[in-house]
Amino acid sequence: MPIDPTRESQFIQMRTAAREIFLSALTNASISSAFTRHVHCERGVLRVCDDLYDLQSYSRVVVISIGKAAHAMAEALTHQIGEPSPQNSVTGIVATSVNPPAQMRGLRYFLGGHPTPNSESIAAASAILKLLESQTAASLVIFLLSGGGSSIVEKPIDDEIFLDDLIATYRALVYSGAPIAEINTIRKHLSAVKGGRLARAAFPAQQVSLFVSDVPDATPDALASGPTMPDSTSVEDCYRIAEKHSLLDQLPHSTRELFERHALEETPKSDDQAFHRSRFWTILSNATALEHARAAAERAGFSVYEDNSCDDWDYSSAADHLLNRLRDLRKQSPRLCLLSGGEVTVKVTSPGVGGRNQQFALASAIKIAGENVAVLSAGTDGIDGNSPAAGAIADGTTLARAQALGLDARSARDSFNAYPFFKALGDSIETGPTGNNLRDVRILLAF
Repeated sequence: MPIDPTRESQFIQMRTAAREIFLSALTNASISSAFTRHVHCERGVLRVCDDLYDLQSYSRVVVISIGKAAHAMAEALTHQIGEPSPQNSVTGIVATSVNPPAQMRGLRYFLGGHPTPNSESIAAASAILKLLESQTAASLVIFLLSGGGSSIVEKPIDDEIFLDDLIATYRALVYSGAPIAEINTIRKHLSAVKGGRLARAAFPAQQVSLFVSDVPDATPDALASGPTMPDSTSVEDCYRIAEKHSLLDQLPHSTRELFERHALEETPKSDDQAFHRSRFWTILSNATALEHARAAAERAGFSVYEDNSCDDWDYSSAADHLLNRLRDLRKQSPRLCLLSGGEVTVKVTSPGVGGRNQQFALASAIKIAGENVAVLSAGTDGIDGNSPAAGAIADGTTLARAQALGLDARSARDSFNAYPFFKALGDSIETGPTGNNLRDVRILLAF
């Protein structure tokens, strides 16, 4: 049945509003603005949040920048420090999955893999360990960490785990449906660089870590699998998680046998000497993106509510929860925006093209058919799963518009092939890689 032109216009306006709210959050929650607020250098003294570092008092200043936002963070830090001089010369390593427009002087670059490691990931880890192990108590090491670092820099703890097995292990973890915190728990204990092991390598240098976080605020040591922080997880957690998700049968022999022999090594904890001269600061997170999304929605005339309780839930259960919450709240306001941050999980059983955000949007489309509701879900890194999109937007007309084009929403959902579905409708969100990563933003509008 054709959609009434007046209603169609309303839905177009809501889809446009949702896009504008998301894009405003992306623009305002930028790395450059975060560094302007939290990092400053004057007369050779570097201020990082509440701490001061006299750069002239150190024999060497080393920067290790890891993650999808590695180049942007290193660039922002260099901008704050200013032009190199004998007092503030900076050297180091940038490991990212996104080709930078240009490389900065004094920094060595590696293009690691994401979501699975590649040979550059291992080369980056080896180079970082070699550089850190040469530092002394007179060195200052500045770690800049962002999302994606777990695969971008990696070196197995066991030399018998080669790259192909490492990739197979990562795939098994990602496709298991386990929450990211559980995935990172296992990654830490299989790695020579995660779970505080970079901090141990850098000891006895003075260390400070700045985070652009794509993990829950309560678990900063999950960011990039916590290479510079005390690890709050244990080998016993790994064995429990592997059993919970039936992982052993999915792992290659070289990693499976470490579990079978209970041979995993424990990671450094808070009492380790590596952390005696270490500081940690989160300068940008999902909360920042939601704060700016809220401001944009309020400017657009929406009553705004926030619900982050479904973080790490299965995508379909999260969609049910948020849509039911939206339906309850709309009794209080005719023009409503419900914001939700964090990530949902998807247990992939078919190799389609898409990602968790598009899968969430597609599940929502099926649940809201005919309703005056629009749902956007997108990643702040601009990359959703194995697709070129950041996410997608759905509304009460999505199913009708899809049927008119001969598209089957349920088939696309079940085959995890959401990207071609939304691309054909013109409802994919395509920003390109943003150089930032603050988890996902979900925007639900009722009108």
